[in-house]
Amino acid sequence: MRMALMPCREMFLLRYFYVKILNHQAMTDKNKQLTASLDLVNDRLLFEGIVEGNKPIAIDYIPPLGDNLGYTSLELLLLSLSSCISTALLVMLRRQGKSIEHFSVKTEGARRQSHPTSLEEIHLYIDIKAPGLIAGEFDEMIASLKGVCPVWDMIKERTSVMIHYQIAA
Repeated sequence: MRMALMPCREMFLLRYFYVKILNHQAMTDKNKQLTASLDLVNDRLLFEGIVEGNKPIAIDYIPPLGDNLGYTSLELLLLSLSSCISTALLVMLRRQGKSIEHFSVKTEGARRQSHPTSLEEIHLYIDIKAPGLIAGEFDEMIASLKGVCPVWDMIKERTSVMIHYQIAA
């Protein structure tokens, strides 16, 4: 029995929509469970990390153990905290009808000097331009973040987090 081959374009579209459907299902379930994969890439400590539906990232460690070819785990934690806090703040601001003209965050973490050398304190420096935003209402939003941001919630017992901001006119 001879099997008919599917034309390349149809095969591509079938694969594309299959992946889209799987990714959509994974995204709708992200409120329940998250999944990440990690593969060792070299004979040192370079990993390729991926979360379903996203591009892979390089994760490495500093010399002499690693080659410094990717993010360190603590750098990823800083990015996670920054994006979590930023997401919560932007949602709050937009719910209040604020228009965001500029928003950026720089995050710095100070490591403990003894093992484990986790982050002892983290400083976030937020620059924001949102017409009509006053410091008092932004302070209230920041005060409510601990109960909203899951990344902050996970580290709050051992890591001090301080948020500094500048509201542009």
